Amino acid sequence: MVSPSIASATDRSTITWRTVARLALMVLTLLFLIVPHLLYRAVGRPSPMVMAFLNAVGWIAGLRIRTTGTRLRRNVLFVSNHVSWLDILALGGAARSAFVSKAEVGTTPLVGWLADQNHTVYVQREARREIHNQANDLRNALARGRPVTLFPEGTTGPGDGLLPFRASLFQAMIPTPPNLRVQPVFLDYGPEASDIAWLDPESGLGNFKRLLARKRPIHLTIHYLDPLPDIVEGDRKLLAEAARATIAAEIARSSASAPHRL
Repeated sequence: MVSPSIASATDRSTITWRTVARLALMVLTLLFLIVPHLLYRAVGRPSPMVMAFLNAVGWIAGLRIRTTGTRLRRNVLFVSNHVSWLDILALGGAARSAFVSKAEVGTTPLVGWLADQNHTVYVQREARREIHNQANDLRNALARGRPVTLFPEGTTGPGDGLLPFRASLFQAMIPTPPNLRVQPVFLDYGPEASDIAWLDPESGLGNFKRLLARKRPIHLTIHYLDPLPDIVEGDRKLLAEAARATIAAEIARSSASAPHRL
């Protein structure tokens, strides 16, 4: 069942002066960073401007991030719950992560180009003939050592719970590449998770406008949880179940301690 705050979100997603100001700052940030970014790309070097852009846009959107746990920095697949488009800004900026995304993102004007700059791996979930090629694309991305994030719910969820994990999305991990670890991540938006979440019937544009119009900052805690044991990495179903159970346990723990939060 959709919460009242989400069900009425489309009606509340009007354009305000705050929306316009934040969008203007995002565009200026892009214009400021695009030239040095293209210069880095031209000489074949990794561009730090991508991380700078994601961090800056997240801050402009109101994100205020803290972290817990120990983040693995290389040779890691982050497995995370998915609440909002803000998740991309948070993990792309704070964890320097690339992402696995549905193919439609790559064809969206501007958004697709921005996703390409962060080396997004695209998957067509219904195209069974492409599964082998898509698995190779993900394995190649992981082989480069840079962190990659997978959202195995396959869509955005409510933030205070988990949707089922799609075991098929873990196929590229079987057999697990050498030296790779799988680290579950819980993106915790606290008591306002249901208001941040992008759920039906709200459109993506409606969610974007609504969050940019917020007066209050958006507090997000990124919980980096213990990497999964090697024993579950040989079977995609075990891998999906173990990752989901780890994140679910952290959601329960965080919910139990919520009255004591500052």
